[in-house]
Amino acid sequence: MSKEPARTRPISLVMARQYLAKAEEFLASARDDLAASRMTAATSLAVHAGICASDAVAGTRLGKRSAGDGHNEALTLLRLSGEDGIELARILARLIALKPKAEYDPTDIPPATARQAVDWAHRCVNIARKVLS
Repeated sequence: MSKEPARTRPISLVMARQYLAKAEEFLASARDDLAASRMTAATSLAVHAGICASDAVAGTRLGKRSAGDGHNEALTLLRLSGEDGIELARILARLIALKPKAEYDPTDIPPATARQAVDWAHRCVNIARKVLS
């Protein structure tokens, strides 16, 4: 069993729904950017959609979200959030791995990578929708 991260912030159900709304907005923008061939923006927004979806799930299931310096701590909380959280952690780990290239590396994001990122973000948001329904 994973050890819980040291730094967390409490989250109410209202806040969890707000994180889901942010995830939905990031996902919609990622789709728009993908359609407009803005691969870097689509990938970055997909990552942020996944992160917000994870905060919604952990907030709903555990009443808290990670407040650590790294996104890997969010994965730990997700793994403590039931089977849906475990599945979301698996997908989010893939998205987080794309964040440095999308946000800090000067090279372009290949279209196939951006499409995959948006698909993963969609899956993350769907998990959050299910948990909050």
